Amino acid sequence: MKDENIVGEAAELNGLIEYQLGSVVSRTIIDKPAGSVTLFAFDKGQGLSEHTAPFDAMVDIIDGEAEVSISGKPMKVKQGEMVVMPANEPHALKAFSRFKMMLVMIKS
Repeated sequence: MKDENIVGEAAELNGLIEYQLGSVVSRTIIDKPAGSVTLFAFDKGQGLSEHTAPFDAMVDIIDGEAEVSISGKPMKVKQGEMVVMPANEPHALKAFSRFKMMLVMIKS
């Protein structure tokens, strides 16, 4: 499945998803057997609890800043920065302030 509204069009990442008070919002842009691209908007204090994934994933911060922890090691990641989360390593994300990110997951 893909987001038909933006295929073949130029789009500003930051404008493709909006914040919602007290929530985490997601929008799938590409979903293929080989991987996916999903946009997320986190309100301040929101996050994703520690979990693992069987595939490498890249987080690109579009707006704001977040704490990304990989195998218990926290790091601050801000707008314009990215981090690769390796497959099978526990990771978590938390919003220091509102932030938006693009998650690219490679499945093969």
